[in-house]
Amino acid sequence: MKKTLTFITLSLLFHFLIAQTTPHQYWIHLKDKNNSIYSINKPNEYLSQRAIDRREKQHIPINMSDLPVNTAYINEIRSMGLEIIHPSKWFNTIAVSTNDTAIIESLIKLNYVIKVIEIEKSKIDTSHSKFGIHLNIDDKIQAIESPPLSSDLLNYGFSFKQANQIGAVCMHNLGYQGQGISIAVLDAGFLDVNVLPAFDSLRINNLILGTRDFVTGDTMVYEDFPHGMNVLSCMAANLPGNIVGTAPKAKYWLLRTEDAGSEGIIEEINWLRAAEFADSVGVDIINSSLGYRNFDNSADNHGYADLDGNTTIITKAADMVASKGIFVVSSAGNSGGPPWFKIVAPADADSILTVGAVDSVGNIATFSSRGLTFDGRIKPNTVARGVQVVLAALGGGVVSSSGTSFSCPVTAGAVACLWQANPSASAMQLLNAIQQSASMFTSPDSISGYGIPNFCLANTILTSIEQRKMHVTELIVYPNPFNNNLDIRFFSDKQQTINITLYDIVGREIVSQEKKINTVGYTTINFLKTFMSSKGPYLLRLSTEDKTYFEKLINNN
Repeated sequence: MKKTLTFITLSLLFHFLIAQTTPHQYWIHLKDKNNSIYSINKPNEYLSQRAIDRREKQHIPINMSDLPVNTAYINEIRSMGLEIIHPSKWFNTIAVSTNDTAIIESLIKLNYVIKVIEIEKSKIDTSHSKFGIHLNIDDKIQAIESPPLSSDLLNYGFSFKQANQIGAVCMHNLGYQGQGISIAVLDAGFLDVNVLPAFDSLRINNLILGTRDFVTGDTMVYEDFPHGMNVLSCMAANLPGNIVGTAPKAKYWLLRTEDAGSEGIIEEINWLRAAEFADSVGVDIINSSLGYRNFDNSADNHGYADLDGNTTIITKAADMVASKGIFVVSSAGNSGGPPWFKIVAPADADSILTVGAVDSVGNIATFSSRGLTFDGRIKPNTVARGVQVVLAALGGGVVSSSGTSFSCPVTAGAVACLWQANPSASAMQLLNAIQQSASMFTSPDSISGYGIPNFCLANTILTSIEQRKMHVTELIVYPNPFNNNLDIRFFSDKQQTINITLYDIVGREIVSQEKKINTVGYTTINFLKTFMSSKGPYLLRLSTEDKTYFEKLINNN
């Protein structure tokens, strides 16, 4: 008995001492960036050339939010005995930690400080599933459908259906596998990515650009949680006959922002830190298979009213990174059942692609989080395979698992292929084309959003935009939208035969016809509405001997 009591006493003393030495964390909000050593006119001092080029390509100006936090403010706050965790240039804030809470009174009195908010230190709690990803490590490959025989460019093995469902196989067959596109993966750790055979091609071809751990402050991410490894495999794995990701030739930054053992607001700040870093090194796409609603300190929980696109730290950060021309892909969340049902932050951000989950035949997953956002916007934007997704497994080979954690990167890899195919497109043009290509574009809902995207169709839509810029006077289709018949007016500089082909929203050919042009100048061709029996968008392609033109049509009736 005495021995037991002694053990209990020592345990209580240990926890008491830990509690006394645990630092408090604060978020300092600053008034300005006055007298900064940096200038908007010299962005190369704080942004990589890739980051500058991304802004220039999308006509995004360098502004005050790009300037780093005033170094004089940082130095003075550090001199007060506070440990600097992270200065955020976008929010003009500094996250700090200290054991001396009395110092905060002096901090608040500084003339450049607006307010100081305490960041609740999370309690260790592994009783809940942080990701809700239904990770089934014990799944056997025999439980997955046999891979189909295929003449496609890549040998997808068991992963064929998840790539083909959204048109990624079609993009790969066209030669687009993510080459030249960089993707930052924000997650909880990338266990064994440095040794697993599924990622051999990343290592051999130097496609991992770097790693950062925003939880511990170092660059070691390969010894942590495996969730990020599973997520990465949806995009980057290249194990022919077993799994090929949707962007196997893209380049990757692996950024750990999530502490798998606890849930606290600090992780949203870690996400902000990683997003700022990703922007500065010039990434094109961010994949975030993370979501936040409940925390170890229940006072920090997000309610439905917080999912308005403008409230949570991580949502504001997601919109900010999107404003810098980065394409952000986020999981909708796995709370589709009771009691919550709704999406989780940052899925409510208005400028990002939020992805829900469906099964192999397109049925919505019961766990896939629903919209609408609190302010009534469509979320998720689209859906992709999130049920029994084929992933790289610890120890080699593949397993299957479920969650929007995986429908998200399956989609993000396809975005990389689409951007590779359309390098002059902006992130917002990509987002719009992806939604327009989706199966429910004309009748979106709060469960599947615009539906399952078809990236080959999205590619055609973006191509048509470029063609319209180049040949704005040569092809005129009117009226558009239309109710009955419509006229095609085409300018030809010679006698020739043209071919007109009509496609529906999923890329199926509806009708094709030839027309001989006998005169130089405009020729008007009447196109009967009978070919387009259902309401919604269609795509018209007009081909000559040396040019191809595209026009999107809308049938209103």
